[in-house]
Amino acid sequence: MDFAETAEMQALRKTVADITGRFGGAYYARHAEAHEPCDELWSALGEAGFIGINVAEEYGGGGAGLRELAAVCEETAAAGAPLLLLLVSQAISAEVIGRYGSEEQKARWLPGLASGRSKVVFAITEPDAGSNTHELSTVAVRDGEDWLLSGTKYYISGVDEADAVLVVARTGAQRGRDPGTGKPRLSLFVVPTDTPGLQAHPLPVSAQLPEKQFTLHFDEARLGPDALVGEEGDGFTQVFHGLNPERITGAAVCVGIARYALDRAADYARTRQVWQTPIGAHQGVSHPLAKAKIETELAGLMTRKAAWAHDLGLPAGEASNMAKYAAAEAALAAVDAAIQTHGGNGLSTEYGLVPLWGLARLLRIAPVNREMILNFVAQHSLGLPRSY
Repeated sequence: MDFAETAEMQALRKTVADITGRFGGAYYARHAEAHEPCDELWSALGEAGFIGINVAEEYGGGGAGLRELAAVCEETAAAGAPLLLLLVSQAISAEVIGRYGSEEQKARWLPGLASGRSKVVFAITEPDAGSNTHELSTVAVRDGEDWLLSGTKYYISGVDEADAVLVVARTGAQRGRDPGTGKPRLSLFVVPTDTPGLQAHPLPVSAQLPEKQFTLHFDEARLGPDALVGEEGDGFTQVFHGLNPERITGAAVCVGIARYALDRAADYARTRQVWQTPIGAHQGVSHPLAKAKIETELAGLMTRKAAWAHDLGLPAGEASNMAKYAAAEAALAAVDAAIQTHGGNGLSTEYGLVPLWGLARLLRIAPVNREMILNFVAQHSLGLPRSY
């Protein structure tokens, strides 16, 4: 085992931190409060080659792996400006299209994803299915060589910023169920956002986030045969190739959020004096911060292990779920401790901590909630009976 990062990885982290630091926490807080995308930061990272770091070099990307993308996610967050769409457009869509897409699909979509000039978001969640992918009702039926896509997706991030949506739908006989087993047959489609029959409606949320959420309605949206990703009915395999990277990068964002919050809190606790004593000298202040620091470091280790396993083609489901669980818990604890350390100032717009709490709280729920992770670990890691 070697826990030391290479010089190249250290340089990557520093450069990403330097670029993001030019924008910083105040920039992110302004955009989060206004619900406006962080386009300037995204473009700066894209121009430097970091948005598409995990895209193959032949399509203009960096040719690196998930470890490097996770480092980008962590360092942007640690500099105060976490980018939620890195989880969606880069960790899911770029990974899935790069692995399963046709040569035409790769040539069409990957160069834009590599440069940061284009985004492809992901649509799997439905109002009546929740975490139960087997109960998805969105369906794609053949009409000659074309497909007609119908159904509803919701809580889809960043549709207003995207050129396309990677949509999960049922296909095949009996409206997407295998006639022999009755199990759903899922397929993935790349759907341009200007496709007739697709309507996107804003879904307001109270959390302060730069990225907007949407409900999508597909009313027999006509797709050409080139929209299908990989083989019909292979959607489960494709989806899980994208979901582990999403969980790993989500964990990396949480680790970065925790690092940023703890840095702000420690700096405040060192300099803020009450009765001529820095408040950080009091254990009531220092112990929650120290505990959050320990939890953050542990989450960071599991996140790196999960990314390492994915890049080597090893089973990564257990580590990805554990990393996401640990990092979301650590981020919430760190932000909460940072807010408490600041007292009333913790809720002040000037200090920019509340938007980070909103994103950390979201990442405790999505892309997979903590309860489903506990179910996974109970069943697959401990061999306990399935509970649902």
